[in-house]
Amino acid sequence: MKREYIQVRCSIYEKKLLQRRAARAGISLSEYIRATAFDKNIVERITPEQLETYKMLVQYKNNFTRIGNMFKKRDPKLAREVEDLAKEIRAHLKNFKK
Repeated sequence: MKREYIQVRCSIYEKKLLQRRAARAGISLSEYIRATAFDKNIVERITPEQLETYKMLVQYKNNFTRIGNMFKKRDPKLAREVEDLAKEIRAHLKNFKK
């Protein structure tokens, strides 16, 4: 039960920034301030655009992996470059999950 009340002074710009960050995380301003005060990890919600981009990157990574496998025997250098590109995309996808 949260019954205690604390007032915090800040500029209007700081307040708007805090409200925007809380909204992106999908929590109230109070919850956001408490979480940051206690050094809790705050994860922003994924927007529909970000989710669509993530799905597209997964598809690109899969396609580049397939292309690399197709050219392994014919042109090993091209296959290696395509595989490197697929690995780079995969690294970005892993960062996206954090």
